[in-house]
Order: sequence, then structure tokens, then C-alpha cells
Amino acid sequence: MELSYFIYLVCPFLAWLITGISKFLINCIRSKRLAFDLIGYGGMPSNHSAIVSSTTCLIALKEGINHPAFAVAITLSFIVLLDASSLRMKIAEQAVLINQLVNQSTLEVKKPLRERIGHSKLEILAGVVLGAFIAYVMTLLF
Repeated sequence: MELSYFIYLVCPFLAWLITGISKFLINCIRSKRLAFDLIGYGGMPSNHSAIVSSTTCLIALKEGINHPAFAVAITLSFIVLLDASSLRMKIAEQAVLINQLVNQSTLEVKKPLRERIGHSKLEILAGVVLGAFIAYVMTLLF
């Protein structure tokens, strides 16, 4: 693999890593403890948004917005962002209701459903901005 294409693998990985660390630190500050139990879906900033926006911005910066890969990346980004903001938020609402039903019943469940799944618009925006920033820095470095 040519070294110049290596950036397309490294950039989304760095976006995932930096966003995950940021999310963990934000969760620790908010909950005033080591918040290992909050690792996963949901929270500030959105990992999914950072990953797809870093790739999309990297393609735009390196190949241009007229390149076919940019059209594919922007389409994928819209799907991921819509999923994070709408579908996953509906799943979170259902998890809350199911957990309430289980608590009111005699059913024994080992572990309640995770209620923090989707992202707010602000969490998605923060992920997009962070992902775009990482892509920009990567283009400056490579």
C-alpha cells in the first residue's frame, strides 16, 4: 500500500481514539468519578460522527469535493448522523419504557437495558467538528 493512502486508515482511527478519550474524560468530570461504566454508545462527543466526518473532510481536503469518493463519504456521513440523532434516540426511549415495565413486573432481569444510546444534536455537532479538525491536522502533517 502506498504511504500516501495510509492517512485514510489512520485518520478515522485517530478520530475514534481521540473522541473516545475525550468522551471518557467528560464523563469522568460530569460524574466526578472514573466512569468506565459509561463507555459505549451515546455521550459527548459522538464517536460515530467524528469518524465519518474525519473521513469525509479528509477526502474533501485531499481529493476535492468533485471526487466520486467524496460523494460516497458524504452520503455515508448523512446516514450515520441521521441514525445517531433519530433512530438511536428512539431506541433509547424504548429502553427507558421497557426498563420501567420490567421494574413494575415480577420478571427477573440480570441487567437492565442501556438507556443512553443516541446522541443530541450538540453531541453530534461536537463529533463533526472534532472529526473535521483531526482531518485538517492530518492533512497538515502528511
